Amino acid sequence: MASEDDTLRQLMLAAQAGDRQAYARLLRECQTWLTRYFARRIPPSQIDDLVQETLISVHRKRASYDGERAFLPWLAAIGRYRWIDHLRKVYRASETGLDEALHAAPQDESVVDMLSVDALLLQLPDRQAEVIRLVKIAGYSISEAAARTGQSESLVKVNIHRGIRRMSAMIEKV
Repeated sequence: MASEDDTLRQLMLAAQAGDRQAYARLLRECQTWLTRYFARRIPPSQIDDLVQETLISVHRKRASYDGERAFLPWLAAIGRYRWIDHLRKVYRASETGLDEALHAAPQDESVVDMLSVDALLLQLPDRQAEVIRLVKIAGYSISEAAARTGQSESLVKVNIHRGIRRMSAMIEKV
């Protein structure tokens, strides 16, 4: 694994320096790795599209790669974000596919998003859901949320972290 990461890191560095052959090989290697990564997470019929979306993200973010760091964690992070976006699309499609007679205006998408977030927040402990609503949705600072809830600032941060981690786990199960 370490040699694979080092090889990919070297290919990315060469690609960043303008080597087109290295970049083409890097994308092929990433495609193989991402196919294996997503095979454990989504149905086989959806893998190719998700791999292509992820490779587009790699292309767009290639300048942000720091050659001093390992390559595979960077690639896995991009893959995870694309995977979560994919799950959101699938989740929304399954919700909207229930009644084809219902059509939402484009501006109503935020309403659907809020309903989905609220459904997730209802499954969290009250203290976690409360601080997530205050800080992440209403825009309060950590200190303001601490004052409103009676929790310490560090507890507010911990509850936000744990709550978001639980929500991510719930989304991943879908």
